[in-house]
Amino acid sequence: MTPEFIAERKADLLKKKAELEEQLKTFASKKEGENWETKFPQMNESEEDKNDEVEEYENMLPVEYSLESDLENVNIALDKIEKGTYGKCENCGCDCDIPEERLIALPEAQVCNNCEECHCEDCHHEKEGE
Repeated sequence: MTPEFIAERKADLLKKKAELEEQLKTFASKKEGENWETKFPQMNESEEDKNDEVEEYENMLPVEYSLESDLENVNIALDKIEKGTYGKCENCGCDCDIPEERLIALPEAQVCNNCEECHCEDCHHEKEGE
């Protein structure tokens, strides 16, 4: 991977990080580190309004989790860029590179195409003879 390619992915990751944080800010508050917490309703209205607020709160919890997970993956990728390990598959154990096409589509990818397809964390592609 060229330095230009990595710089482009870093720009993509920084943009994605900003977008994820903006989405989270619409319904959650940032806590320590990269942790976010969905804002709990005020509960000072009618019983029906309280029920609606609690339901909305419950619906936002999985959204928060998903966005936080995406943000964590982006931060991991940015950290790898700083450490010089960006683009290496975390699963293969053979120091293989994640294809550039995959990194363009998903700059925070942590595994190569083969690992993504087999979904097996410990086979190291033994089934494929690699």
